[in-house]
Amino acid sequence: MRDVSTPLDMTKKKKAYASAGVDIDLSNRLKRRIQQLVSQTHGPQVLGKIGGFGGLFRAQFSGMRDPVLVTSIDGVGTKLKIAFAMNKHDTVGADLVNHCVSDIAALGALPLFFLDYIGCEKLEPRVFDQLIRGFSRACRAAGCALIGGETAQMPGLYRKGEYDLAGCIVGVVDRAKIIDGSKIKPGDVVLGLASNGLHTNGYSLARKILFEKMRLKPLSKIDNLSGTIGGGLLRVHKNYQSLLAKAPSDIIKGLAHVTGGGLIDNLPRILPKNCNAVIETKSWRVPRIFQILQRNGNIDLAEMYQVFNMGIGMVAVVSQRDVKRAMSTLKAKRIGRIERGSGKTILSF
Repeated sequence: MRDVSTPLDMTKKKKAYASAGVDIDLSNRLKRRIQQLVSQTHGPQVLGKIGGFGGLFRAQFSGMRDPVLVTSIDGVGTKLKIAFAMNKHDTVGADLVNHCVSDIAALGALPLFFLDYIGCEKLEPRVFDQLIRGFSRACRAAGCALIGGETAQMPGLYRKGEYDLAGCIVGVVDRAKIIDGSKIKPGDVVLGLASNGLHTNGYSLARKILFEKMRLKPLSKIDNLSGTIGGGLLRVHKNYQSLLAKAPSDIIKGLAHVTGGGLIDNLPRILPKNCNAVIETKSWRVPRIFQILQRNGNIDLAEMYQVFNMGIGMVAVVSQRDVKRAMSTLKAKRIGRIERGSGKTILSF
């Protein structure tokens, strides 16, 4: 948990530290202010109080015969550069939570609790408040407790006005219901769940194309693309767990969260060694933002499917007999098939 204690009789030392760029008093004041926001994500499982040396979570796994903990850790990448440019920070906080929630959802897990890390050049009250609000909002929506975090002020390491984020999530799944792709076989069907933009990947290339090659600004607008460029790039990463929870667990054989590496690199993570996933790229309409990036960046189409999600944020593999039920429940499109192969993604253009 974030330490909110303030030692006494340290005024001179604190002032010296503040002159070096680290204001401990400000940090402690801000941390005390977040208690109400953070406590809104807590249920009866969360014990103790904010400010301890660790978060306490009393695990109760009723209805599970063999509960297995599932963990993941991630960041937001250079999407943060867009947040800096737009001076809007709550969305990247929610991005971090939703990315982690969707990662463990790909194994069939429900989120239990989340911890965040904020490393910054200098702690800015408005930015800190927005980040915590983003974390809290996304955790509440996911039914996940925000039980701890760390905020580090490191002048000289980060550029002025910049910060980095990381998040760690812990969830649980009954061992018998783990979704690992081991039952996937030739003849199965690949379904795609839509993304709502770049999510949290490909921003280094997107920024180079949009802001260097095309010389656009974050507040620029492009025909047939709603809103500003910056606003579109800041759309919050979808949380797929709530949608996946509606589907009967016995009909989903495999789930791939389409993050860094796109469809090309993420699908093989769940494929048996004797199977290929053939993706029919014309089976869904690729969002315009990706078309703009491909055309103006002169990017090879195959590389686009390795850098970006191309409009598909999560992939589910199901048996042929379960296709209609899965498509209806997951609001998914049929985008491919499983064939005999060697554990690769094959793009069909």
